[in-house]
Amino acid sequence: MTFGFLGHWYAMAMAQPYDLLWNGIGFLGQAVFGVRFLIQWLKSEQEGHSVIPIAFWYCSLVGGMISFIYVVHLGSWPLMMGQAPALAIYSRNLWMIHRDRARAAAA
Repeated sequence: MTFGFLGHWYAMAMAQPYDLLWNGIGFLGQAVFGVRFLIQWLKSEQEGHSVIPIAFWYCSLVGGMISFIYVVHLGSWPLMMGQAPALAIYSRNLWMIHRDRARAAAA
């Protein structure tokens, strides 16, 4: 029986719904992470110079966390080692932005 590409994909998805869910989580993490570049590009175009808006750091953190969860599920140590330090950097950048805003508001 010939299924064709979509028929084969559907049959595999129904046979392994757990894998389909995890692949969906992986794609979601990459999508959120990828949107950050679009946000940064549009904001820079709007400002007329290179800008990194706070939404860039939130997309980095959320996309990175989702991707980290996915690679933990895969058990891929090289990818975990690559994602974990980046999460700390994204968190620290957000913390510094909010700290500086609080200082400016208090002054």
